[in-house]
Amino acid sequence: MKRRVFLVLLLVGIMPVDLFAQTPEEKGLAIAMETDRRDTGFGNYIADMTMLLRNRQGDKSIREVRMKILEVPGDGDKSMNIFDKPRDVKGTVVLTFSHGLKPDEQWIYLPALKRVKRISSSNKSGPFMGSEFAYEDIGSWEVKKYTYRYLRDGVLNGNDCFVVENTPAYKYSGYSRQTEWVDKTIHQPRQIVFYDRKGALLKTLTFKGYRQYLGQYWRADEMLMVNHQTGKSTRLLWKNYRFRTRLRSRDFTRNSMKRMR
Repeated sequence: MKRRVFLVLLLVGIMPVDLFAQTPEEKGLAIAMETDRRDTGFGNYIADMTMLLRNRQGDKSIREVRMKILEVPGDGDKSMNIFDKPRDVKGTVVLTFSHGLKPDEQWIYLPALKRVKRISSSNKSGPFMGSEFAYEDIGSWEVKKYTYRYLRDGVLNGNDCFVVENTPAYKYSGYSRQTEWVDKTIHQPRQIVFYDRKGALLKTLTFKGYRQYLGQYWRADEMLMVNHQTGKSTRLLWKNYRFRTRLRSRDFTRNSMKRMR
């Protein structure tokens, strides 16, 4: 069995992902590996994000965020979320060091307290800055974080997709499983359906407006997370992607969080 899995991984990116994957688990893993291969090597990027929060009654609030992402070879990405608006969250910074099976490391800088606070690894299912995204959702996706099982082929909004079940392999996840629709052409998610720890439908995340950068890397202009249990939603609107800037590891430290403006 191990030898067959190795053969699948060796041929990913050279042959179609379903040519040698004989079991649903092997094929699911091969799809994930191909997605990872295609998105490796971007280096870093900066982007601006508008966060639209809507409650059950339809009332909206808006937040403006700057994003900085640094790719770390052999590990998960480093990311920094810098909140600029509104005034009550201005200056708040969230720093994330993503990993595989090792728990992600996260810190939050609260300007009112002028201190950096570590976010407990056992509390990653909590809402990220009042949104319908959890803290575990904002870390980079890493292949090792999940086990995979191919379910079927499907069509979503006119896009041919692989439908794959992802089961978190890391501790303290708020999800029992996810159903992901992976676009066969660009190998990026079109939709992810999240189930809570009891197996009940929790949230649906939909991706729209993909654009290609540097001739290879696809990024969505819009992400919509709908919480089916609370009736709330969060829409993320992305713009001004700038790749391969001068970001370095020293820009992603707890001390640097205090200097963000």
